[in-house]
Amino acid sequence: MSPKTYPAADPRFVYQPSAEGEKPYRILLYYKYVTIEDPEGFAQEHRELCKCLELKGRILVAPEGINGTVSGTVDQTDAYLGYMNEHPLFRDLVFKIDDADEHAFQKMFVRPKKELVTFRLEDDVNPNEMTGTHLKPKEFFEMLQRDDVIVLDGRNDYEFDIGHFRGAIRPEVESFREFPDWIRENMEQFKDKPILTYCTGGIRCEKLSGFLMREGFKEVYQLDGGIATYGKDPEVQGKLFDGKMYVFDERISVPVNQVEPVVVGKCHHCGKTEDRYINCANDFCHKQHIVCPDCYEKHNQFCSKECEEYWLNRAEV
Repeated sequence: MSPKTYPAADPRFVYQPSAEGEKPYRILLYYKYVTIEDPEGFAQEHRELCKCLELKGRILVAPEGINGTVSGTVDQTDAYLGYMNEHPLFRDLVFKIDDADEHAFQKMFVRPKKELVTFRLEDDVNPNEMTGTHLKPKEFFEMLQRDDVIVLDGRNDYEFDIGHFRGAIRPEVESFREFPDWIRENMEQFKDKPILTYCTGGIRCEKLSGFLMREGFKEVYQLDGGIATYGKDPEVQGKLFDGKMYVFDERISVPVNQVEPVVVGKCHHCGKTEDRYINCANDFCHKQHIVCPDCYEKHNQFCSKECEEYWLNRAEV
């Protein structure tokens, strides 16, 4: 298998080399809602492709489409982009691309799923039939400054805590499937207001904005390409986004605002301003929490005294 290289100059790429020049690795983020007739068979075939190219990452395949983040060298990612460009289902797929010094994952997973993002609605939302109006970064930035808009973060609460758009509503949800009930309980008074939604790369807002429309919200928008695209836009440069963007790889978080970066996260233990996320050192917990350098040492990387005592007692048995 020797797919052609796919030049980074392709205008469908959201690509911005680092200030130091091109780094040896790249991270690709992408999704597309498209019918895949045999998700299990496709996932198996795609897994072999990724292993052949020596990529690492996480790809979900469902009857409704594909959602992936992979890392590899420039040559490896070029080969993957070439393959996807030639595939009849993915020729118009848009990639967000970050330079990197190394892999962002340790392994390669390609898994078949029932849904790309877990909504678990009896009557699911099809983004190809109903979704909010897409706004480019500059349009989104301009609307953010209006007094009459409601800005809804379409991510989980822990993602919001490390970074979010200024003035956005923090969703009290730990998983995406909690959004329908949360919206019905907390957003009813905003049905006649313009609603701006955003998420990491755009995939969750495709469904979230469609759900809002189906619930009777009159004017619903979504940030095209998500925060990942907004932070790279040369005109906007991430303005009005405070903190960092949470990512689902070993980087954990990345900067967004290139003009006036601020830290909005709070240390889980002492409340000091901080933006460093870690996993709890208790392997049976692994709770991700923000921690300052002092508390990192003081609490031995555990999220609580209970986790530390449990882990130490277990080690003594």
